[in-house]
Amino acid sequence: MLITKESDYAVRIIRELSRGGRETVQTICRNERIPQPYGYKILKKLEKKGLVTSFRGAKGGYSLLGNPEKMTLFDVFTAVDGNLLLTECMGPKRECPMNSEGRCRVHGEFSRLQELLLQGLKERPLTEIL
Repeated sequence: MLITKESDYAVRIIRELSRGGRETVQTICRNERIPQPYGYKILKKLEKKGLVTSFRGAKGGYSLLGNPEKMTLFDVFTAVDGNLLLTECMGPKRECPMNSEGRCRVHGEFSRLQELLLQGLKERPLTEIL
């Protein structure tokens, strides 16, 4: 798994919103150096997952919905990218053809690393990172 550009931008958006208050997409994108088309797209995903909320109208914008003390990188990454997989064969619907009958030691090592990665993404609240 690579940390995608969307995941990176999502963390930056959360960082900007964690300062408190309501921010427009333009302000968020300017302060965090995110292209606006990405900003809109990512904010919609974060809103759908309940991490941010939007306000319409002349004084509209976005604010953080959740508590950053209870959010982790795992929450942000999965909000924008879905499943976090080290390789495709780690997915629930993708059986590794080399691992039939449990013979692939590489698959076993990837599984171990996948678990470590997910644990690491869940262990620290965003307030410690941001």
